[in-house]
Amino acid sequence: MSIDISPSSQTRFERYLVNVYGEAVCRELLPRILDLCAKHATTGEAELANKWSQDDVLVITYGDSIRREGEMPLQTLHRFLKQHLETVVTGVHILPFFPYSSDDGFSVIDYLAVNPELGGWSDIRTIAGDFTLMADLVINHISAESLWFGQFLNNRAPGKDYFHVLPADTDTASVVRPRSTPLLVPFDCAGETKHVWATFSADQIDLNFANPDVLIAFLEIIAFYLENGTRWIRLDAVGFLWKELDTPCIHLPQTHELIKLIRLFAELVEPNAVIITETNVPNRENLSYFGNMNEAHMIYNFSLPPLMLDALLRGDARHLQSWMMSMPPAPYGCAYFNFSASHDGIGLRPAEGLLAEEELAAMITTVQRFGGEISMRQKEGREAPYEMNVTYWDALKGTHAGPDGLQLERFLCSQIITMSLEGVPALYLHSFLGTENDREGYGRTGRKRSINRHKWDEEALNRRLADPASHHARVLERLSELLRIRRAQPAFHPNATQYTLHLGSDVFAFWRQSARRDQSIFVICNVTDRDILLGLSGLNLVVTDPWCDLISGLRLEDFREAILLKPYQCLWLTNSDKRGAISEER
Repeated sequence: MSIDISPSSQTRFERYLVNVYGEAVCRELLPRILDLCAKHATTGEAELANKWSQDDVLVITYGDSIRREGEMPLQTLHRFLKQHLETVVTGVHILPFFPYSSDDGFSVIDYLAVNPELGGWSDIRTIAGDFTLMADLVINHISAESLWFGQFLNNRAPGKDYFHVLPADTDTASVVRPRSTPLLVPFDCAGETKHVWATFSADQIDLNFANPDVLIAFLEIIAFYLENGTRWIRLDAVGFLWKELDTPCIHLPQTHELIKLIRLFAELVEPNAVIITETNVPNRENLSYFGNMNEAHMIYNFSLPPLMLDALLRGDARHLQSWMMSMPPAPYGCAYFNFSASHDGIGLRPAEGLLAEEELAAMITTVQRFGGEISMRQKEGREAPYEMNVTYWDALKGTHAGPDGLQLERFLCSQIITMSLEGVPALYLHSFLGTENDREGYGRTGRKRSINRHKWDEEALNRRLADPASHHARVLERLSELLRIRRAQPAFHPNATQYTLHLGSDVFAFWRQSARRDQSIFVICNVTDRDILLGLSGLNLVVTDPWCDLISGLRLEDFREAILLKPYQCLWLTNSDKRGAISEER
C-alpha cells in the first residue's frame, strides 16, 4: 500500500537536504528520498511522542557473549535471555551482528547480512519477537574488505565515489581523533596510491556523505533493519560523520542535519523507531544531539560511568551531584540512555571539565591496580588517556585505598544509581554476571578492549549461576530483583521529574516524582565504605503518606528518627509501594 507523505514531512526533508547539500542537489535528491518513503513508509507523518515507560530496561551484549558447542550463538543468547532475563529486561542491544573484519564487529563487511558464525536473520527476528531489538548502524565507516571499498580500489561504481581521498601531505592537525593511528591510510588503487580517510583504523574506512548516494544507501539499510524487527537503532560514531578540512571534523552542522533526516525517515518507516546517537565526548557536546526535539530520541549518558566510578572510589559524591544539577531534563520525545558499562571501556573524554586532572590520574592508577588497562588518543600532538579498559565489576573491587571486602555492595550501589536516574537503563551482560577482567583474552588478542568482552561457555556459566556462593549468582539475583521492582514504579518513568538532594558528600541522593504526582521516590545512596546515620527530617517526607523502602521493605514509623545506612547501602523511599506489580501481572 502506498503512503502519502504529509506536506509537513516533505518540507522537513527539503529543509534538511538544503542545509546539507544546497538547493541544486536537493532538487534532485528530494524525489529519490520521497520515493524511498513511498516504498517503505507505514505512516505519512512522524509524531512527537515519548516512546518508552518505566517498564523499559535493556541488556547490552554481543551475539556470541555466551557460547555452546555445536549451537549458533544467537540461539544460545535467545535461550539465556528467556531463561534468566525474560522478567527482568524488555529489550536487548545486540552489538554488531554482521560479517566483519576487525574491531569485534565495528568494521562491517556487509550491512545486509548476519555473520554466519552467529546465525541468520531468522534468529534475529526470533529474538525481536520476544524483546525490543536494538541494533547498530555503523554509519561512519566500513570495512576495507567490504564490497564498496573493493569497488573503490578497482575504480568501479558505486563504491569508487564513496570515500574521502586526500593528498598524503594534507594538513589534518585540526581533526579531533579518538585514536593515535594515522588519519590518512595509503591503498594501492589499480597501480595508483591513494590516501583515504580512516578515523578509527586502517581497516575502518570513513564513508563520504558529501556524496548523496551514500545517504540513499544508508536509508535503504535503515528500512531493511526496521523491516526485520529492529526498533531501536544506534548510530555508531555518528559525531564524525561529516568532514571539512580546517575544522575539528566532529559535530559539524551537516552531521546534525543528517541525524534529523534519519530520524524522520525511520519514524515514517516504523512509528515506534528510536534513534540513539553514540557520541563519546564531553557532556555539553553530547547534549547537543537532542537538537530541538528533532535529532536523537536518546543520547548515551556518557559522563555517568566515570563520574560514578570516581564517587565510589573516593567516597565523595560532590562531582556526581554537581554534574546531575547541571543536566537539563530530556526534551519531550527524548530520553537519556543510562549505562555504567558497555562493550567499550569507561570513557574519559566525558569527564573532561568535570573531574580535576589529579582526580582523573588517581582513578586511572586505581583501575590499573585492579587489573585494567588504559587506551590512548591523539590530543594536540601528544597521547592522552581516552578510556579505561576494565569491567565495572573489577573497577569497584576496592577504593583508592586498595581492594576490600565490599565489592558486591559497591557494585550494586553503582547499578542502583544507573537504574534510578532519569532515562532508560541499559545494563551490559557482563554487569548482570559480575564478569571479571578477561586478562587472558587481552593476552590472546592484544586488544585492550578484550578485557571487557569475555566469551562465556554456557555450561560453565550455568554452573556458576547455580552455585549460591558464587558472586555471579548473587549479582544476577540481586540485579534481577531490583529491576523487577523498578519496572513497576511510575516515578521511575524515563521522563519523570528529578531533583538533586543535598545530604552531604557521603550520600548521593535525588528525588523522582511520577507525571501524575501519585508517587514519589527518594533515591538515597551511601557512596562510602563506612556506616552513615541519616536523619529523615531533611527529606520533607509528607507525614500523612505511608513511606517505605522498596529495596529492604523497611516501613517508616517516626520521621524524627534516623536511618543507619551501611556501606554502599541504597534506599528507594516511596509513598506508594508497588513492589509486587510486575510479578502479579505475569
